[in-house]
Amino acid sequence: MTPTTPNTVAELERLKVLHNGTKQALTFSDAEFERRLAGLRRIMAAKELDAVVLTSYHSIKYYSDFLFTYFGRSYAMVVTADDSVTVTANIDAGMPWRRSYGENIVYTDWRRDNFYFGLQEALRQRGVAARRLGVEDDSLPLDNRNKIQAAFDGATLVDVSRDAMRQRMVKSAEEIEVIKHGARIGDLGGEAIKAAIREGITEYEVALIGTEAMVHEIARTFPDSEIRDTWVWFQSGINTDGAHNWATTRKLQRGDILSLNCFPMTSGYYTALERTLFLGEPDERSLELWNVNVEVHRRGLELIKPGAVCKDIAAELNEIFVDRGLLANRTFGYGHSFGVLSHYYGREAGLELREDIDTVLEPGMVVSMEPMITVLDGQPGAGGYREHDILVVNEDGAENITKFGFGPEHNIIPC
Repeated sequence: MTPTTPNTVAELERLKVLHNGTKQALTFSDAEFERRLAGLRRIMAAKELDAVVLTSYHSIKYYSDFLFTYFGRSYAMVVTADDSVTVTANIDAGMPWRRSYGENIVYTDWRRDNFYFGLQEALRQRGVAARRLGVEDDSLPLDNRNKIQAAFDGATLVDVSRDAMRQRMVKSAEEIEVIKHGARIGDLGGEAIKAAIREGITEYEVALIGTEAMVHEIARTFPDSEIRDTWVWFQSGINTDGAHNWATTRKLQRGDILSLNCFPMTSGYYTALERTLFLGEPDERSLELWNVNVEVHRRGLELIKPGAVCKDIAAELNEIFVDRGLLANRTFGYGHSFGVLSHYYGREAGLELREDIDTVLEPGMVVSMEPMITVLDGQPGAGGYREHDILVVNEDGAENITKFGFGPEHNIIPC
């Protein structure tokens, strides 16, 4: 019998299998993805879960290598004891299958609840009856959680977000290799920016120069990867007061405090280079403030080692600022974890160098040291002072993988 072509929306299929083209080379080996999934399955076994429905950017990327683009549509990865499958929107066609580890189900737009139908089908096709189902409560909107609950009526939804986060905190050798390349590429972006700094150039023009340098090197180093999400925050004058201030059309002026922030993104993996600079010689108070922040930065680099406790590192560094009368000028915590991370998706909140985090550093963790103080406009030395290095914790201490120089001896730009 010849199949008929759908003539109405009601006749269109709710789900598809779109194996369009061939699987692409992924960021990591099959063995690495199996290692990660095995860790998740140990979490499932401990919590007596039949399956897990992952919905966050970071977890879907971590366990499958697929980084979705939201645009108002939901995405998921369903993991059972034996299998894994991403559930993605028809608008992306075959790309999610090509760029993910495991199987893929595509849901169409023809009915609003097709995504949740896809979740049901992912388990039904695998013969899994969901009595206890893992979800990520740290990033799952209540409305979506309620709809998942309705789709699996009678199932108990159990949060796995903290356990999955704990697994992501310790990086594998393959992950650390990607992060090391990212740090190197950040340094290259920093050098391109430093060479471009001059009176009259705008913040956004400097940012574009740094971004372009990093994107070209990412493409050269990782020729099979998607090229996306790399950016630069380059700030000057009053715009340096916050760590996350975007570049503007402000023109650089002689005497400006500058903040260089490079963020090369390799397949969802974030690295960063952040430095304070001055265009011309800083005044006496600015130099004093800069040197205090550099002192804290140097001590922080010494404190990162296996066995150190995050909150203890923060407490010791606080004492330096207390002694200099600058604790109230501190802007945020002293550092955080690296890995699957961006300004629009999550990171391991349990591995931050803050007073309320009691995580113990261990080999395989990757953390930054990034003290920052801000002095408000109108006060002597006004501006934001920040340095940022990335360290890989190992058995004997920590390896600093950031090589770009910091402090007044390196980053006063003559004019």
